Amino acid sequence: MSEQHSRREVLRGGLAAATVGMLGVPEWVLPALAQGATVVPFLEFPEQFNANPAPDRRLYDTRTLESFVTPKDQFFTTQHYGHPVLDEATFKLYVGGLVNTPKSYTMAELKKMPKGEVMFGFECSGNRAPVQGLCSNGKWTGVPLAALLKAAGLKADGREVVFLGADHGTEEVEWRTQKYSLDQQFGRSLPRDKAMSAEPLVAYAYNDEPLSRHQGFPLRLIVPGYYGVANVKWLSEIQVQSDPYMGKYQARWYRTVRGEMINGEMKWMENAVTAMRLKSFVARVTKEAGGHKMVGVILNDGTPIKSVEVQIDGGAWQPATMDKQNTKYSWKLFHYDWKGATPGEHTIVSRAIDVNGVVQPTEKELENKKSFLEHNAQHPRRVMIA
Repeated sequence: MSEQHSRREVLRGGLAAATVGMLGVPEWVLPALAQGATVVPFLEFPEQFNANPAPDRRLYDTRTLESFVTPKDQFFTTQHYGHPVLDEATFKLYVGGLVNTPKSYTMAELKKMPKGEVMFGFECSGNRAPVQGLCSNGKWTGVPLAALLKAAGLKADGREVVFLGADHGTEEVEWRTQKYSLDQQFGRSLPRDKAMSAEPLVAYAYNDEPLSRHQGFPLRLIVPGYYGVANVKWLSEIQVQSDPYMGKYQARWYRTVRGEMINGEMKWMENAVTAMRLKSFVARVTKEAGGHKMVGVILNDGTPIKSVEVQIDGGAWQPATMDKQNTKYSWKLFHYDWKGATPGEHTIVSRAIDVNGVVQPTEKELENKKSFLEHNAQHPRRVMIA
């Protein structure tokens, strides 16, 4: 990306506007560039940014944020076992385990069932500075998970619901001194109460179109408020069991290690990666008539946001404005009109505060966090004002 971009260079036609219009979002709330505005580059951003750094990864360049919803061909993706190719005509979703009546559904049968919809924006738990490219937002449509579980009839001892994708690979599974080379499906689980709540969907559409292969075609799990890893792509099996699920990407890989002072001693605690932690970042700065404008993103678990603030060069925190199209589980866009920016280098940062008084932490406040997952620290960004 060159140092400055015109409106024509950054806005790539009517696709995003058409998508948002389809969703009933008024065009006036889009974070589009004003006529004649130019993008001010972030100095800490990699000079050679690659949106596709690996076959199994696609980053969303939030500097080009042009609509409330992310176009499907730009939605971020990352996974561990590649992108399976599935045929919708022969695909079936199996629901079994500790249920009274195991079920097997074709895609046609699922699409005839009462549907649910949710505007949901989420990030990979590994999303972090300097790019913040593993996040996106859009409308998901599918069958409420609870309806499928009720139809199968959960048994009383069915306390854990496991979701297995069609993607799989060979893993070395260790047990004490033994090692086994086994074929493993990608899997995650939810406790019974969460699985039976109103929010989770077995989704077959994104922005009213079939899922793309990168999004998990033909089915994926959607758990509003949770990190991306919980939203299992290429969902092919739902298994209900009594014991906790101990698959690699549930019990070992996606864990966060934090130190906590307990009884005057540092205790190192592990938690599973599930609900998103409160986070915000400035996604774009533009030079416009009369000053500069910052556009930013908030990601969290759906807890209402009390405020979002912006700080410039370590000064006082200033209130930013939340956009009107934000919903409970969407990402939340905000903007700040920066008046009187002086020439030279400046450091800008945002922080979000929710209604429970939780404040997005600083990097120092996370110093006892040992793994990079769930990194939600305030993200200082540097810009050069001409």
